[in-house]
Amino acid sequence: MTDEEFVEQFETCSYPAELFTHSQHVKLAWLYLRMYEPVEALARFMQSLKRFAASLGKTNLYHETITWAYIFLIHERMATSQNVTWEEFARLNSDLLDWKDNILKKYYCAETLQSERARRLFVFPDKCVKSIS
Repeated sequence: MTDEEFVEQFETCSYPAELFTHSQHVKLAWLYLRMYEPVEALARFMQSLKRFAASLGKTNLYHETITWAYIFLIHERMATSQNVTWEEFARLNSDLLDWKDNILKKYYCAETLQSERARRLFVFPDKCVKSIS
């Protein structure tokens, strides 16, 4: 399947739900960020995720803080690895693909991400993280 077909199937809610893993979320965000400026990519990604979840009858799955945080983390990583394929990006940024021990644990307390507030609106990170230049 091409990247264009993947995006189209996702946007039309015809992509198989069982194949839409965390790494597929990251890939989709990466593709949107390649096609659009970050703010537009975020808006389109949010709309597509909400529509896809609704098509499955699972509107409660959408999480605003996780969505925004990943979009901007992926965008930041893309700036340091420009013009690479998805496979290269994934290899260089494997920490973004690990859901079990996900990168947001470095930035957020578990209670914050589990809160209803973080689910419905973007919450800034609440852990101090050493700045990387």
